[in-house]
Amino acid sequence: MPCLLGALALAFPRVVLFLVFLFSDYLGRAYPSVLWPLLGFLFLPLTTLAYAWAINSNRSVEGFYLVVVVLAVLLDLGLLGGGEASRRKRRSQ
Repeated sequence: MPCLLGALALAFPRVVLFLVFLFSDYLGRAYPSVLWPLLGFLFLPLTTLAYAWAINSNRSVEGFYLVVVVLAVLLDLGLLGGGEASRRKRRSQ
């Protein structure tokens, strides 16, 4: 089941983040308030999931876990940039 959620998280990170929030306390153990997961849902969903995984697995973000969180940030920013580039391309045509 976790492998399925991991694969779905790459394709539909907001859906997986919502399901994790709804059916478990995984985000509650990683974040002290609901504000950070809510902001993560809006802006950086993969990063929010990666940080929660790192905190729940290792209790800190260091070593391999830091690499995973940084990759999630880069993927999130790349997805945001790719969406903006395609929007500009459509507008110019």
